[in-house]
Amino acid sequence: MKNRIKLILTISILTFSVLSFGQAKKPTIMVVPSDAWCIQNGYVLTFDDQGSTIRIPDYKRAFQENTDVLLVISQINGMMADRGFPLKNMEAAIKTLESNAAEDNMRSSKDSGSNVNESPIDALKKVAKADIIMQLTWTINKTGPKKSITFNLQGLDSYTDKQIATATGTGAPSFSAELPVLLSESVLAHIDNFCVSLQSHFDDMFENGREIILRIQTWDDWDEDLESEFDGEELGFLIEDWLADNTVKGRFSTTDMTESMALFEQVRIPLYNDKGRAIDARRYIRGLSKFLKNAPYSIPNKLVMKGLGRATLILGGK
Repeated sequence: MKNRIKLILTISILTFSVLSFGQAKKPTIMVVPSDAWCIQNGYVLTFDDQGSTIRIPDYKRAFQENTDVLLVISQINGMMADRGFPLKNMEAAIKTLESNAAEDNMRSSKDSGSNVNESPIDALKKVAKADIIMQLTWTINKTGPKKSITFNLQGLDSYTDKQIATATGTGAPSFSAELPVLLSESVLAHIDNFCVSLQSHFDDMFENGREIILRIQTWDDWDEDLESEFDGEELGFLIEDWLADNTVKGRFSTTDMTESMALFEQVRIPLYNDKGRAIDARRYIRGLSKFLKNAPYSIPNKLVMKGLGRATLILGGK
């Protein structure tokens, strides 16, 4: 009887473990063609920035004019979906950008009197809200009637642009002329280790927080600075105290601090709030903005974002 009870308990524990693993949160991913591939194949926007030629990927034209892009990304999407990773569709994200008139901002230049505020990939990150960007480069090799693919797959943290996983290689030559088949044969031997690296990085974020960068600046007409005292404490130290109280495990690094600016790196913020909603740098730094605006400090400020993971808070006015 006792052995039977032990057996039932063991099976219950194993079942619970399997279910828990299956319900573990997975990072959301968006697959994009790399800058190098876009430039090599002529899918770029070019403009003059005070004498310097700037080239940025033209993702929309790549999707409209090159069917290989859709085929390759669909193939990678399918391989990742088979392994339980939720995916954001890049083509759908581009359409959302269009509806928000984001491409008009991408195409502007200083030469015409306006600025490019963010890169196309930063704009896509904002729309897709993906945790990880998979940047893909591929080349078709031909040896007589046979073809093979050389690929480079990079997993990038969408907040910090740090490379967290990589896979590269060349598939065996094949008589097949279908690009998705060649790609699948080339990537298949590497994809599982690649996914393990992605999940490991996400697990670390889930436990220790997502990493962002915060810069504090001051307007030049503001009468105060970061060395000014508020409620008996220097403003710079008050901001550090707020970060210590509101980061995961109090983790952040003060990289630089002067009377007019401060730079905080490796600022670890929660992935989700208490309602289960995802938190990005903008939503997180908005808490610091309100903290400084309210009494007893009453410091007006302006929050400026660059991408998902870089925020600047400018003190002294809107």
